Amino acid sequence: MPGEITQLLREVREGDREALNRLMPLVYDELRRLAHRRLAGRRGGATLDTTALVHEAYLKLVDQSRADWKDRRHFLAVAATAMRHLVIDRARRRMAKKRGGEAIHTTLDEGMIGLASSASQLLALNEALETLARLNARLVRLVELRYFGGLTIEETAGVLEVSEPTVKRDWRKARALLYQMLHQRPAAD
Repeated sequence: MPGEITQLLREVREGDREALNRLMPLVYDELRRLAHRRLAGRRGGATLDTTALVHEAYLKLVDQSRADWKDRRHFLAVAATAMRHLVIDRARRRMAKKRGGEAIHTTLDEGMIGLASSASQLLALNEALETLARLNARLVRLVELRYFGGLTIEETAGVLEVSEPTVKRDWRKARALLYQMLHQRPAAD
């Protein structure tokens, strides 16, 4: 099946719109798994559910007219980034409605993946990731894959084309740097 997905991704890249119809059933379960991991443990008031996130991410992915997906793993990595953007955009909209903030206490931990983070926490994390990107883009990619995409260490190693020990080491480093960035921020007024 991974070979079939890769072939369909090539056909989509070459402009075959019918390939999209054949692709969706093959990647839907994987996208749901990523979205479910992303949304696990969310607060009851969250308005974004697994199905909505999958559908929004898929629409964002197939709307890319010049997408150059190499294979299934690359497609899932791009999906993880799309999910990050969708969740952050949702948080921005919620914060714009609130016109306020709360103290920021964010922990980057697999056990806390989901919308359990408040909108202000997600925006603070996104800001920290933008800062981190200027220092080390691979660490940001790793955070997108692990935190936003819910990929395992093994899957992340495959996407980044590095060893599993490197992923583990970089994951610890990324979490430490982000923790430091998030806790050095002044509290919201």
